Amino acid sequence: MRKKSEREEWIRKQCHTLKHESDAAEKICLEMSGFLKNRLPEEKKDKIESAVTCFENNLHRMEYAKNAGKNIPTGSDVTEAACKVIVKQRLCCSGMKWKDDGASVVLTLRCLSHSDGRWEQFWNKIDRHGFSLAA
Repeated sequence: MRKKSEREEWIRKQCHTLKHESDAAEKICLEMSGFLKNRLPEEKKDKIESAVTCFENNLHRMEYAKNAGKNIPTGSDVTEAACKVIVKQRLCCSGMKWKDDGASVVLTLRCLSHSDGRWEQFWNKIDRHGFSLAA
């Protein structure tokens, strides 16, 4: 069994590998599966099995190195911030109730107004083609 400091160092290295190397999640999953061949207390074995299962089920989502190369955010910070600014600040004020259609229109407009250049692009299209409620 590894010492706590060795385990922490291994985890730190794997996090770095996940962020910077393609197919890292698959390699780490295989390495963790190998740990199960060692004699381990049942509790640790269960935790490793759980981690392996999590990796196996999410390998297709764990392409961090590829996504970083495409400037695709890997954390939830951008999504959480958008929910707060776009949705919560407008739709969740005291006493407000929204129907789906009304909320959808308001959120669409807020997304346009909070996206660089999209508000102007929207109005330029309206100027060229007119406005229609038909899809």
